[in-house]
Amino acid sequence: MAEEERNEAQRNDEPSAQAHSELDAQGNESIERLQQAVERLTVECESARTRAEENWNQFLRARAELENQHRRSQRDVEQAHRYALEKLANELLGVRDSLEMGVSVAQEAHGDVSKLREGVELTLKMLNQVMEKFDIHEVNPQGERFDPEKHEAMAAQESAEHDPNTVIHVVQKGYLLNDRLLRPALVIVSKPDNHRPSGGAIDEQA
Repeated sequence: MAEEERNEAQRNDEPSAQAHSELDAQGNESIERLQQAVERLTVECESARTRAEENWNQFLRARAELENQHRRSQRDVEQAHRYALEKLANELLGVRDSLEMGVSVAQEAHGDVSKLREGVELTLKMLNQVMEKFDIHEVNPQGERFDPEKHEAMAAQESAEHDPNTVIHVVQKGYLLNDRLLRPALVIVSKPDNHRPSGGAIDEQA
């Protein structure tokens, strides 16, 4: 009887051993998959780290190049301003020389106004050439319609010969530098003649 019970117990243990074996196999398979996943994640992390380092290095190089370009641009602008001022100064030296010669001639001329005038005209011509060379142009709006963008009205005078808001006298010429206003022209503009019969109201502006 005892022997039969032992045999029965052995038969009952056989499925249990088989189940343990299957569990071990499944466990080993799970561990293997986990190891593969870890290895794959490790590779992906290493690749991501490499790309991040490359991107960071590219950013640093781009920032350094941008800073260098900014410094070069500032240096170029400074040199351009300095060079332009130097050219203008050299051109004005000739004008000064002419003025000094004119003063010297006037002192020696003993009242000869024609020589003094000739020297002044020559100097003015030289100055005009310098101004043209540097794109400096005068604004002389005599007889033109008043333009508040380029003119500054000093006064308004009644005029029967001009339309209202016409420049009838230029007190001081204005100047443009490359189409940019350096100084507005100071002008006197016309306004309607109140003593003249008019067919209607005329706009008055000073």
